[in-house]
Amino acid sequence: MGTLKFTKMHGCGNDYVYFDCFSQNIEDPEALSIRLSDRHKGVGGDGIIMVCPSDIADGRMRIFNADGSEAMMCGNGIRCVAKFLYDTGLAHKKHLEIDTLSGVKYCDIIEKNGEAVAVTVDMGRAELVPGRIPVSLPGERIVGETVSVAGGEYEVTCVSMGNPHCVLFGGDPMELDLETVGPRFEKDPIFPQGVNTEFIEVIDSHTLKMRVWERGSGETMACGTGACAAAVAACLNGYCKMGEDITVHLRGGDLVINYTDERVRMTGEAVKVFDGEIEV
Repeated sequence: MGTLKFTKMHGCGNDYVYFDCFSQNIEDPEALSIRLSDRHKGVGGDGIIMVCPSDIADGRMRIFNADGSEAMMCGNGIRCVAKFLYDTGLAHKKHLEIDTLSGVKYCDIIEKNGEAVAVTVDMGRAELVPGRIPVSLPGERIVGETVSVAGGEYEVTCVSMGNPHCVLFGGDPMELDLETVGPRFEKDPIFPQGVNTEFIEVIDSHTLKMRVWERGSGETMACGTGACAAAVAACLNGYCKMGEDITVHLRGGDLVINYTDERVRMTGEAVKVFDGEIEV
């Protein structure tokens, strides 16, 4: 039996249990994530995130979902990792590089009274080639196409932001039976690695309302890569304009996304909730 120190953090309500792996070692993070994510018998969260040393960046992020699966990328999580590195002094720099399974991402710290309160992340290029998302559909890209998926016919746009996303536009997403339809998308055979699904209402040319079902975690309060994918899809479908700021309203707060051919930039809060220790 040993003790691990952790920090609970969230970005727009997308909460994880963070571990400083510069100073402590975690064995079997898959099982630990399942245990700690339980909101009644654990710490509670959408998973755990390990903040690790890196040979090529200021730090490395490893994300494990609530079901124990390892994720490639987490937009809200990387902002909190940047805050963790900055506030703890592990890398007290306004411009940070963070290594992920989806490559190195570049973060700009927005600070107040010496602490990071928000972060802008350069998420890199949006991937639209179906085989690289991946989605098992023909064509050079899937933008506003009607396909048979999740037991019905849906008009979808598919994007990868380091992880796969399927974006749908319609009415108020709060009226959806997401517990039923979300898993159908996540497990549909056309998505060989599963998929995160965003249900979007277009408010105006600079504002979207979003609800998300994440693979491995279910419905979450927010999804940073999902908000990026939603903004990309909105531009590709003519609802919004490239190069202009788009505010995405999520259940847990707002993110501001700016999409160009070269990159997608995401700006949002990063919040520390508390520090703790747990016996494992």
